[in-house]
Amino acid sequence: MFKKTKTFFKEVKVELKKVVFPDRDTVIDSTKVVILTVFIISLFLGFVDIGLSKLVSLSLR
Repeated sequence: MFKKTKTFFKEVKVELKKVVFPDRDTVIDSTKVVILTVFIISLFLGFVDIGLSKLVSLSLR
């Protein structure tokens, strides 16, 4: 069992050497895109929620 664990961590080390991490500017730009996308989707869902709640309240009168 310890041999399998040791082999696993050796393979993890080899694979981590292949990883190319993004630079700071790329991370910042990606974060801006994610925040903007979440904001736009939340506005859309908010308007849909308001519209549906008004529709339901009108139909229950």
